[in-house]
Amino acid sequence: MSFSSEVKKELVRLVPSARHCRLSELSALVSMSGVVKDGSWWRDEENSYADEKMDRLAELLSVTPVDEAALRALKLSSVVDGRYVADPILTESSCCKQAYVRGAFLACGSLTDPEKGYHFEIACDNPRHAEYLMRILTAFSLHPKTVERKRYHVVYIKESQEISDLLNLMGAHHALMDMENVRILKDMKNRVNRRVNCETANLNKTVSAAVRQIEDITYIRDTRGLSTLPKNLQQLAELRLSEPDITLAELGERLDPPLGKSGVNHRLRKISEIADELRTSHP
Repeated sequence: MSFSSEVKKELVRLVPSARHCRLSELSALVSMSGVVKDGSWWRDEENSYADEKMDRLAELLSVTPVDEAALRALKLSSVVDGRYVADPILTESSCCKQAYVRGAFLACGSLTDPEKGYHFEIACDNPRHAEYLMRILTAFSLHPKTVERKRYHVVYIKESQEISDLLNLMGAHHALMDMENVRILKDMKNRVNRRVNCETANLNKTVSAAVRQIEDITYIRDTRGLSTLPKNLQQLAELRLSEPDITLAELGERLDPPLGKSGVNHRLRKISEIADELRTSHP
């Protein structure tokens, strides 16, 4: 079963206790799961999750989807492009907004498996539905976007934290925990990878610097000899040749007297300058 289906399965079992929230969720399901033809409402296509939730809510509300009494209770009188359009009065409270989003998602929403990526969307084939959803989601400080895809107006969110917030406000708490576990593992892997990459880059820099240092020291040795260097530079040059793999800090610890990392680096720059001068005078 897909992650999206798991979320819908959980949401089908969640039934709000308040009548106004039940009405709000059912209004979303009716308006977004069926079309109006010749004055009658027809379900679009088989959607087991939406159908089950719709029938359950209708039973609890003592209405029959979708007769005149149900339409009056749901305040569904306006029809745009063959779809009922929800009355904003049903979603004035925050809990009713949450119920409406839940119904819309059950009707025509989908959610990518967080193992593969982060993408939440509700595909509306009526622009009024998309605009209404955008206003509701924005009221929860979310930042949804829309895109036209064939005949659909798709409301979507791709930011993982906002998708987590959406799952929470819809009441999909088990799915939320599953997603958070995935996010934590992904974050840990990313941090480990960044650290490994950083350490690898630093190691490469250290190795490259050591190679250049040895090349400079070797050039001085082969042209005029290390004995021509000042004693402090000669000691460091000979130590670097004998210990090509150790760090600057370790080099400094083995000098007599010991020297700090910055001091070792300063002396190595002096050696490099001498090597460059020799290369210039002996092309």
